Formats: sequence, C-alpha cells, structure tokens
Amino acid sequence: MKNTPTEKNLVLDNLYVRVEGKRIVRGVSLTVRPGEIHALMGPNGTGKSSLALALMGHPRYDDVEGSARIGDTELLDLNPDERARAGLFLAMQAPAEIPGVPMADFLRTARRELGLEDLSGMKFNRRMKSELGLMGLDGAFAGRYLNEGFSGGEKKRAEVVQLRLLEPKFAVLDEIDSGLDIDALVAVARGIGELVAAGTGVLVITHYRRLLDHLPPDMVHIMSGGEIVRSSPGMELANTLEAGGYEAVVGREVTA
Repeated sequence: MKNTPTEKNLVLDNLYVRVEGKRIVRGVSLTVRPGEIHALMGPNGTGKSSLALALMGHPRYDDVEGSARIGDTELLDLNPDERARAGLFLAMQAPAEIPGVPMADFLRTARRELGLEDLSGMKFNRRMKSELGLMGLDGAFAGRYLNEGFSGGEKKRAEVVQLRLLEPKFAVLDEIDSGLDIDALVAVARGIGELVAAGTGVLVITHYRRLLDHLPPDMVHIMSGGEIVRSSPGMELANTLEAGGYEAVVGREVTA
C-alpha cells in the first residue's frame, strides 16, 4: 500500500443504497488512495453498478445513507457536476450516445468546467488526436458525435480518452474491459496505468482477471448480496476466482 495523507483519499463509509425501497448496496466501506487500483468483482446483480452510479449522483440512486468523500468533501451533498469538480470520474458500463455533440467539443467544454488548463484550439486538437491514437482510435473520432454509432469497444476506448483528458483525482470504471479485443485491452490498461502512476486512484469493476493481468490491483474486493464479503491485497482473490468461481472465494454460494 502507498502511504498517502488521509485527507486525499476516496473513502466510502458504511454506504447503503436503496432503489424503490429495496436495499441494493448494504454497508459498503473501502478506501482508495491516490495512485492505487482497487478491483471490485462479483456476479451480475449484486450491486456493483448501483454503487458506481450512486457515487456519481445518478438520480435513480438518490436514496443513499452513509458517507462517500474525497478528503473532507462529502460527495453525497453534491450534484453530479459538483462531484466531477471535486475530482470524481465515472466510466459507465453502457456509455450514452449524445447526438449533435462532437466528442472534441464535449471534452474541451468539460475541461473548462472542471477548471483545467484551457488549451488553445491547436494544442487541444493535437492532444486529442494523441489520446485517440493511444487508444487505437482514428483522429476523425474527435469530430464524431459522442458515442453515436460507436461499437461497444470503441465506446470503452473513448471513455479512457475522456478519463485521460479530464484528469480526475479518482475514477470509477464500470466494466471498462467489456467488448475489448486483446490489443484494445492492452491499450486501455496502459492508458489507465499511466494515470495511476501520475496519482489517479482507480476503482475498477470487472468480472475477469484478464484486465487485472495488465493492470495489477493493490486490492481486490468481492461483492455478494450488496456487501463486500472479502478483500485481499494483490491478485490472490482474482486468481482463486478464475480457478474456482465465486463459491471458491467466499466458501458458499454467492448471491445477487
């Protein structure tokens, strides 16, 4: 573990999330430090995406108890745009298409709203094309409407372009590896890894070890029935999961 002052961490403390009166997330607590990678694994329907969306302030997940903070800033008191300004980024499992909004215009405007350096048009375009190239995307994607007509894999690679250009303190990545072939997976892992090395903390939600082989985690957490039921440093839990499934990891049948 990296030793980092407590005030800079992303801390989830006894977090509960309800949807239509049903408790989906049950008392989740974890701490991600700058420059750390935490993997959150678990079967479909166990609350992983609900946790991610609640953290970012999705209106469907507004019945939340507990605390989620970056340093001394309580995220649950903020609107989604304010959470982004506080340093939180979410790469969604199914990124939305936004017709009429070119990807480059969206990202340049977002950088201004976040208070990042307002690059000149030439400098921004040069960086944009560099980031697209790193993700194996043609420079023409800069002028395409955000996610419109993108394949599943292209959407995920575009999410990493956004992540790198928006430079958050912490990123929650919901199945960023889904739909990627091996070359794209390696590129995505490299792009995320460079940000982690520069100090971004990452909570990555994934079903498979293959991403973690290229993006080694500091901690792996297993979620079952809305709770984190096991946590362990390094790859031990991910390796056990790959070999024997969730029952081998928690010693019983894992529930959604």
